[in-house]
Amino acid sequence: MSSKWTQTIASAFRQNGALQPFRLLRQDLHNLPKRYISDWTVFNQLIFASAVYVFFTNLLPGITFASDLYVLTGKNWGTIEVVFSTGLCGIIFSLFSIQPLTILGVTGPFSILAENIYSLCESSFDIPFLPFMAWSLIHSAWLHYLLAIFNAHDWTMRYVTTFSTEIFSLLNSIIYFHKAMQELERAKASLSFAAFLYSIIGAIGTCLVAIFLSTAEKWRPLFHRYVRMGLSEYAAAISIIVFIGLPHVGDLAKLDKQTLQVSTSFRPTNPDRSTFFVRFWELPVEWIFAALIPGLIITTLFFFDHEVSSIICTIRRYGTRKPGGFAWDIVLLGTTTAVCGILGIPPANGLLPQAPLHSESLMHDDKESLTLTNDTMEGQQGTKTETRVSRRVYEQRWSHFLHAAGILAFVSPPLMHVLGLTPTSVLAGLFLFMGEQSLSVNPILYRTFYLLTPPSELPTLPPALLTTAAPVESSSKPGRLAWFTGRRPDHESGNQTKEGRTGITKKTALQAYMPIHAYTLAQIIITVIIFIVTLTKAGPAFPIIIIALVPVRLKIMNRIWNREVLRYVDAWACRDGTVEDDEDRRKGEDSGAMLESDTDVELGEVRVRSGSATEIEDLESGDGNGELRDRGSNVAEKEKVV
Repeated sequence: MSSKWTQTIASAFRQNGALQPFRLLRQDLHNLPKRYISDWTVFNQLIFASAVYVFFTNLLPGITFASDLYVLTGKNWGTIEVVFSTGLCGIIFSLFSIQPLTILGVTGPFSILAENIYSLCESSFDIPFLPFMAWSLIHSAWLHYLLAIFNAHDWTMRYVTTFSTEIFSLLNSIIYFHKAMQELERAKASLSFAAFLYSIIGAIGTCLVAIFLSTAEKWRPLFHRYVRMGLSEYAAAISIIVFIGLPHVGDLAKLDKQTLQVSTSFRPTNPDRSTFFVRFWELPVEWIFAALIPGLIITTLFFFDHEVSSIICTIRRYGTRKPGGFAWDIVLLGTTTAVCGILGIPPANGLLPQAPLHSESLMHDDKESLTLTNDTMEGQQGTKTETRVSRRVYEQRWSHFLHAAGILAFVSPPLMHVLGLTPTSVLAGLFLFMGEQSLSVNPILYRTFYLLTPPSELPTLPPALLTTAAPVESSSKPGRLAWFTGRRPDHESGNQTKEGRTGITKKTALQAYMPIHAYTLAQIIITVIIFIVTLTKAGPAFPIIIIALVPVRLKIMNRIWNREVLRYVDAWACRDGTVEDDEDRRKGEDSGAMLESDTDVELGEVRVRSGSATEIEDLESGDGNGELRDRGSNVAEKEKVV
């Protein structure tokens, strides 16, 4: 047995083995020159609008985290540290990363982690926070290097399913909403009642106006098309500017208001520090080694967060074609993490939901001319040119570079003074908006709606799921999942589609949905438990819980849920197919009993996983030139099979 184990390990280190050192790094460094020049040759109004949009959706949430960090890290980190880190790391990644669509910033989960570490340093360890954090980040850096050298992306993320990523995304949404509530709680404690009431109005107003303007492209025929596009692309920026200026107008100017705490010069927030540099070597040796534990936790959080961010901003829906790379970007992330620790500023990593929002803001119609060759009746070959339109993103570095440079510019005292005019109610409103944006693309939300939907109004399930509740007549092959064809049940007339519910009762439909409801409730309960953990002294360990969900999904959940249910609601996050598909292939079952691959599915079929009725409506209306919008999931893909 030991000999077999030794051979397995040895084979992993051989040529093209899973653990062969530097395999993915060599591949990434080979791919970088293939795309680098072309990344700088594309620039237009949409790219500039995207840079402005990401500027606000990155800067202001980061500032809100800075407001929390200022209070909960004993003034060690404040606005200038968060702005400095976001701008510096963003510029480095825009210039040197392989995937420039990934947006970096100081995240909510890391803020919670840092606040817990500070609390431990002050109340339990009795050591200075910044040197201990610096060593934690230095340890995290070399751990990042090891992950990249030994191809961690291939043997970790390839086993992550949407079960875990949806929970992680929902956790981020809850953290956004919680931070908004914390801002309003602080406003209540320090402001008059009238000013507090206006803070609530300002927060809700900032959120609602941004949401309203973001729908401007649907206002047709109101306004010119370019006006609608401008309102939609600059929705968040317009709302923020309006509600920053509103408290300074009329009688509102007489109200006391709570604004952002900022530095008046380019120096650290803590008055005891004069420069951005930490004398980390002065920490006692035993605590240097102890810092390895939070360093490991930070590595786990950053690796998972950054990898998922990189994946979801390049899913097939966005039509990315240039070569990407994960190993090199993890090396770069480790480097910026160590630099931030030495400078005494919070490190930045991949952001959810800013990364997919960045890709969404760069979507455009791409026209391609294709020359088709066919045989004529006379036996000769004829050619014709056909123009096809598809939706894809602009793959470039300008939007990332411009927004990061704009953020870094705000470390200057004059622009920092402008930030100081921002009411905290606007930051709370932006957090509500970001939470809504993140939640609106999470499949958990739509499946939660199913819990409140009458059985007769629920979307039709594949026959393979219905047969687990009751026998059903179906034209599908035995045991094969029948996927939605785009037609919906005629609920209003009581008729049923051919693909859907012939002979199916409401009771049967409800029974078929029960395991899906249980799956959704399990995700919600797990998310709430993790969020509660983040509020306790055990908060620094919450990334470990999220990673532990991966083996739970692979080894335990298939004993609780039916395989066909799991095949329907879950999928691999980083590659096509499901866990159950791979199990079927390993068992060598007949191909007719398996979910067919893209090349085996009939022309015109559409695969929808963890979807919503909204996606079916998109398909029927031809939205996005026949492609489904990825509104049901921010990781799993909905793809048109051609």
